[in-house]
Amino acid sequence: MKKLLLLCTIVLSLTSYSQENEVSTFKKNEIKGNALFLVLGAVEVTYERILTDDSALGASVFFINENESDISFSFTPFYRAYFGKKTASGFFIEGFSMINTGINSRTYYYDNTGNLSSIDKNRFTDFALGFGLGSKWIHKKGFVFEINAGIGRNLFSDNSPEIVGRGGITLGYRF
Repeated sequence: MKKLLLLCTIVLSLTSYSQENEVSTFKKNEIKGNALFLVLGAVEVTYERILTDDSALGASVFFINENESDISFSFTPFYRAYFGKKTASGFFIEGFSMINTGINSRTYYYDNTGNLSSIDKNRFTDFALGFGLGSKWIHKKGFVFEINAGIGRNLFSDNSPEIVGRGGITLGYRF
């Protein structure tokens, strides 16, 4: 009887003390393109790494090759906190930093052949901090649709725009 009681106690204590290891089964990487900027003649590509069910880190690269834009290139790392029911989806807030370069002003003139030319003045490189809001929807096959907007402030250069914007309508894939 004592052996049976001892055996039951050992088995009961081993099963009650066991721990479960949580294994994350969700996909952690996303690659996205900003469809709105593509229509407007610019390119923005974003990579996002999902850290937990409700947070992620990422970075965006933006460039445009037109004379009408103040900012011609930007690199924007960001952190997002999600408030949706699915993993890294739904409403989110983000904090971002941005390194941006561009030309603040240009002078236009007609050259000897009658063509309109320009002289670039006040090139700048600056660093901005800002925040944004948005929402993300995930399809069960991994397709991503996102709408976001944000605003930030350049901190160092007098030649750069004081306020920078961030936003778009992005399409991508989670893998």
